[in-house]
Amino acid sequence: MPDALAIVGPTGTGKTALSIEVARRLDGEVISMDSRSVFRGMDIGTAKPTVEERAEIPHWGIDIAEPSERFNAARWADYARQKIAEIRGRGRVPLLVGGTGFFLRALTHPIFQEPELDAERRKRLHAWMDRQTDEELHRWVGALDPESAERLRTWGGRQRLMRAIEVPLLTGRTLPWWHRNAPPADPPVPVVPFVLEVPRERLWAGIDRRVTEMVDAGLLDEVRGLVARYGEHAPGLNAHAYIELFPYFRGERTLDEALDLARKNTRDYTKRQLTWFRKQLPDGAVWLDATRPRAELVDEIVAAWNRAAG
Repeated sequence: MPDALAIVGPTGTGKTALSIEVARRLDGEVISMDSRSVFRGMDIGTAKPTVEERAEIPHWGIDIAEPSERFNAARWADYARQKIAEIRGRGRVPLLVGGTGFFLRALTHPIFQEPELDAERRKRLHAWMDRQTDEELHRWVGALDPESAERLRTWGGRQRLMRAIEVPLLTGRTLPWWHRNAPPADPPVPVVPFVLEVPRERLWAGIDRRVTEMVDAGLLDEVRGLVARYGEHAPGLNAHAYIELFPYFRGERTLDEALDLARKNTRDYTKRQLTWFRKQLPDGAVWLDATRPRAELVDEIVAAWNRAAG
């Protein structure tokens, strides 16, 4: 019997609106599965659910960390397990909603039991890595963990690159070795997953429109304030529609150039999301054409959940 229902999909596929309709029908609560919505102050650039939406349907996993913190899939999985238990304890249905597939996989395929890392050595190592360029971090990953290096060329945000460096340096074994040989930290969580998809041309048009709407809603002031408070290298600020604006604030690129790059990078990220979903989501994931009427999608998801939940 499943413990939770998951609605995943790339940016701009209508996950938030659909999840609220499903939550209404199932008496559910939403656990955000977005790696940037966890951070306080990152509101416009992450398109968090509105205050009104959160007032109607309880939402968890939003604004639970500072952008200066490192927040990984293992930490989210611990948080989500707790919330799933609490929601089920209230007799309600947990809905995992977002586009961060690594978070979902951390529940369905639990991350290995991590070895103890020396806190002082880790602190010094991260202080050094924070000063390195992405290219230099890639070079170190290639030397320390060749198995992960090629994958991180595609999926290598700074946090993942730093993780692939710290584990072999502090444990003597690479991340893939630990994944293969260490026992999982927790049992898997059974989930009924649904994936939203739309034609790419429509998805690209929506991304372009969304960036414009975020700027109109005050994105520049949001990013400027976050950089002033946390600095450009804060882990949480390593996100599209944020990092592209840093050179603009320094006078190194025009606003149009920054926004065009944000659109391009978001489209590229969306392509990688779709590839990851197709290869890594749990068996039995149901792909849904998100251009269909929302009422039809809600009916299909609710019926599938009711069948699975008995």
